[in-house]
Amino acid sequence: MGRQKPMSMEDLLKDLQGQKNVQEDPNNISLDKLFNESFMKKHSNFDSFAAFLEKGNFQATTQAEINNFHEELFDRHIARETKFNSWKTMLDTANSEYAN
Repeated sequence: MGRQKPMSMEDLLKDLQGQKNVQEDPNNISLDKLFNESFMKKHSNFDSFAAFLEKGNFQATTQAEINNFHEELFDRHIARETKFNSWKTMLDTANSEYAN
């Protein structure tokens, strides 16, 4: 058996990008991508979604975890700290902006 020729950096990068594209589910976009720095700066006084959550003493890394938040408390935090009045409005806007 001969040794396999090492991959070029370009081929390795293409391979990794291909894997990433396959793994990303368009119906399950990460919160960091959905509420990116640009979105947060545009609609709040925060640079990141994590900082926004931290200010309200909320902790989440997935949308499922956010769904477990007390809805009224989270909506109040959103109304106070962003240009939105509810999580649904904020999420709908983020999805719409991400799609475009």
